[in-house]
Amino acid sequence: MPKYDKYVGFQVNSPDTYKSFHKQEFDVKPFGDNDVEVKIEACGVCSSDVHTISGGWGDQKFPLAVGHEIVGRVIRVGPKVTLAKEGMRVGVGAQSWSCLECRQCKNDNETYCPRQMDTYGAVWPDTGIVTQGGYSSHVRTHEYWTYPIPDAIPSASAAPMLCAGITTYSPLVRNGCGPGKKVAIVGLGGLGHFGVLWAKALGAETWAISRSHSKEADAKKMGADGFLATQDKGWNEAHKMTFDLIVSTANSFGEGFDMAAYLALLDVHGKWISVGLPEEATLQIKPQDFMANGCLIGASHLGSRREMLNMLKLAADKKIDSWVESVPISAENLAKTIERLEKNDVRYRFTMVDYDKEFGA
Repeated sequence: MPKYDKYVGFQVNSPDTYKSFHKQEFDVKPFGDNDVEVKIEACGVCSSDVHTISGGWGDQKFPLAVGHEIVGRVIRVGPKVTLAKEGMRVGVGAQSWSCLECRQCKNDNETYCPRQMDTYGAVWPDTGIVTQGGYSSHVRTHEYWTYPIPDAIPSASAAPMLCAGITTYSPLVRNGCGPGKKVAIVGLGGLGHFGVLWAKALGAETWAISRSHSKEADAKKMGADGFLATQDKGWNEAHKMTFDLIVSTANSFGEGFDMAAYLALLDVHGKWISVGLPEEATLQIKPQDFMANGCLIGASHLGSRREMLNMLKLAADKKIDSWVESVPISAENLAKTIERLEKNDVRYRFTMVDYDKEFGA
């Protein structure tokens, strides 16, 4: 008998061949008293997956199956599990464990736990087993990191909410987005489109900021009240010191990114919150850029369990759908999807589906 249980998934063997996916067996951590085993039926494709397997975010442990926007059915629960039951449709996001005992965990900040572990690419203590993601037949994780999916949300739409969705929802609610507030979302991509959807659903006056006008019509369909294109001369003049909050999903801070012009949009003590993670980027900021309005700069990482559940309820109650393209999972389709994602050829998320055809019923 093998020492550990095994799953099957589409793994990448090295960053040099990161667009080549291979269906392979891999070891799974021992099943614990608080663990939940999920048969996967859908998984979103996140830019984080590309940054990871290409080596853009540094060295990784290969072979590796990525994917951390997972939706599936619970097929087994540990004897101490109370948050999930067999047959339940649940989601698993980018994080699959934290200590639940430290100051951060006890204050709804478990995504900032010093001991937190990612859904893929982390190493389980005492086993050496590397966690594998949702381009696989199953996922096994602690019950706390599984979230019941409301019946009103289709699996393909729910999947990208579990990373991209919560990454934008958390900074909005933590920084006062709601009625009477003017909020901007910088970048209208996989993250940014959720930012617009959530900000509007939360009741804020919602604006989208992009380089050009090419996505303006989409932003308006998502509910944006206004749109600013930074290619326009004097694009920020009429809105200086009028925004309460700006959430940046920008995927680059290269030549032409005028941070001072963005910060000038903020009202006194308004906040700039960054959630985008370009591979190589440096924000150019001068101390003087803060002085006119006393603005504040921060960042956000994923979101708590409480926020995840509230976000999914909001999506169900407001009938919010991800702008998503579903793709049957296969080695070939994963390669094509990664290529399209690198070219920004998607509006605005991909979800891999039809898992039964590859992994069986």
